[in-house]
Amino acid sequence: MRSRTLALGAVAGAALLASATLPSYASGTSKTASVREGSVSAAALLAKVTSCSQLSNGKYRTDDETSASIPVCGKNGAVFWKADMDVDCDGQRTSKCNENTDPWYQDDTAFHQSNGKPLKADSLPYVVVPSSSGIWNYAGAGIKGGGVVAVIYNNKVEYAVVGDTGPTKIIGEASYATAQALGVNPDPESGGADSGVTYILFKNSQVSPIENHGAAVSLGDQLAKQFIRDN
Repeated sequence: MRSRTLALGAVAGAALLASATLPSYASGTSKTASVREGSVSAAALLAKVTSCSQLSNGKYRTDDETSASIPVCGKNGAVFWKADMDVDCDGQRTSKCNENTDPWYQDDTAFHQSNGKPLKADSLPYVVVPSSSGIWNYAGAGIKGGGVVAVIYNNKVEYAVVGDTGPTKIIGEASYATAQALGVNPDPESGGADSGVTYILFKNSQVSPIENHGAAVSLGDQLAKQFIRDN
C-alpha cells in the first residue's frame, strides 16, 4: 500500500558498501534460503514462462524513476510477471517492521488475517499486486487476497499469498519474509533485488486462513504441478 519515491537503484551504492557487514541472507547462504518449498523446481516453473501473452493494457514501472517495461502475462491457470523485488514491511508493527526501520511504513495491509488484524510482513511471505487501474484489474483476472503465488529467485521457489496492494503503475514488491526466505536482503530501505524475480500467481486460488503459510505451501505445490501439466 506504499508509494515509493526512492528507487532501489538510488541506494544500490550504499547497499554495496555495506555488503561486507550484511547478514548471510544477503548472499543467499542462509539455511532458510537453501530450502526449496514444495516438490516443483524453479527450473520447471521458469521453463513454462519463457514467453509472454500480455494481459495488461499497458506496462508497469518497477520504481517511480524507471520506464514502464513490465507486462502482466497470461498462462493457463495463472498470470505472471518478471520484475524486481522491493521489500514491503507494511502491516502489524514489529521489531523488524516499523516507522524506524522503514521510511514508507504503513500499519495496514489490503488484506487481513482471520482475526481482522493486518498481516505481519516479517513472518508471512506475501506479495503486493498493483491496485486495479486501466492498466490491469487483478480481481478481473481471478486474483484475490490470499491467492497463492510462486515467487522464484536465484533458482529458489517460495510460496506466498497475495497480501497487499500497491501503486497503480508500479510492480515488483513482496514482504520482508518473502525476501528473507529467498536469500534477498530484507531491509525495506536498502534491500531487495534489482531484477531477476518471477512471480507466478495462480488464478482463483485462496489460502484460508491467509496467515497459514503451511497451507500456502501445500496448495502452491499442487497448483504448481497442475500449472506444469497444463502449459
